[in-house]
Amino acid sequence: MKHILLILTFLAGAFGAEAQEPVLVSKDEVLAKVNENNNTLKIAQQEVLAAKGDYNQTNAVLLPNISVSHTGIATTNPLMAFGSKLNQEILTAADFNPDLLNDPRQIEDYATRVEVQQPLLNFDGIFQRKAAKAKWTATELQSERMQDYLALEVEKAYMQLQLAYKTVEVLEKALETAQENKRIADNSFAQGYLQKSDVLAVQVRVTEIENQLQYAKSNVLNASNYLSVLMNDDTNGVLQPTDSLVVFQETIPEVDLSENRKDIRAMNAATEAYRQMHKADQMAFLPRLNAFGTYELHDDEVFQGDANGYLFGAELKWNLFEGSKRFGKSQKSKAEYNKSKLELAQYMSESELELNKAKRGLQDAKNKLKLTQLALEQSEESLRIRTNRFEQGLEKTTDLLMAETQFSQKQLEYFATIFQYNYALAYVQFLTKE
Repeated sequence: MKHILLILTFLAGAFGAEAQEPVLVSKDEVLAKVNENNNTLKIAQQEVLAAKGDYNQTNAVLLPNISVSHTGIATTNPLMAFGSKLNQEILTAADFNPDLLNDPRQIEDYATRVEVQQPLLNFDGIFQRKAAKAKWTATELQSERMQDYLALEVEKAYMQLQLAYKTVEVLEKALETAQENKRIADNSFAQGYLQKSDVLAVQVRVTEIENQLQYAKSNVLNASNYLSVLMNDDTNGVLQPTDSLVVFQETIPEVDLSENRKDIRAMNAATEAYRQMHKADQMAFLPRLNAFGTYELHDDEVFQGDANGYLFGAELKWNLFEGSKRFGKSQKSKAEYNKSKLELAQYMSESELELNKAKRGLQDAKNKLKLTQLALEQSEESLRIRTNRFEQGLEKTTDLLMAETQFSQKQLEYFATIFQYNYALAYVQFLTKE
């Protein structure tokens, strides 16, 4: 009894899930939620912020480095003790006694230091800053292109949901027709006009459509779940589009591949970043000029400063040789720059190829759409004629089943072709979008 109750509970849950009311959504609503909640977009936005952080770090090339410290020491070291008294400005003539100089008493010194370092001329840092800016630009453009791609993916997923509902609609009508044919066949069999094999053939057709309908309903759930993933919606409810699948009445774009497309501009910016990094490695052979300064407070008590002094100056530093490290680094950055130029050229060629292929695919889909529409009209007329003749007992059961099957197939093929054409058009627009 317990097992029976568990089974009944499971079945009730399953039927409850199937009976879940669909939620109406429009394409604009889906796109808005994707732009707001999609994890892929959020990841891309974080990558932009990371690239911006890298660029902000290069402000150190222009802005000063300021630090404050407070140090306390106690020493009997002759040199340190003498220097600490000097810093505290408490040195007297008695402190020059050799015995005190050689063997001083313990002295405490508490120093507060403000240190400033200001870059003046760092050629390599300037070009590193330019490289970071180019990388930031490339990441921003990639993020924007990702948004365009997700808009295309929403278009595709939404049309898949529309196609799934169209398929269910076609198969439900086909099932109604098949069930009506079965009713007629049963009546004809009862009157002795049909054989048992004809009735069984009609029954087989009904079962086939019921099986196809079940798969179509599963596709509705699959398409709904994918849209939920794009929107980052974990409810996984059944979605239903507010509009039906129709042919996009838009002209085929004739524009060529544009270098202003965001992904191509991102590749150009990445190549520029590699170029600037190579220049930075070359500039590392030049000297650096930096200014520095310190201001110190000294006392024999914590956080006091009866004595003070400052120091400032400039340093021109030229690191002549680092064991050929800089030569190797410059060689590597040059190779990476040349590699990025080749990758850009390859990407342009592949993008041109993909656009031409997409245009041909769009034209093929347009031609196929005309043919499938004509075939649908012909199969519908053929089914109408054969149905009328079957009801009058003038048509074979097999011929009727063949006509009914062909009509259902042509309907499904027609709507699938609409999907192919609409997506092909959207893909061409995506490839030519600036």
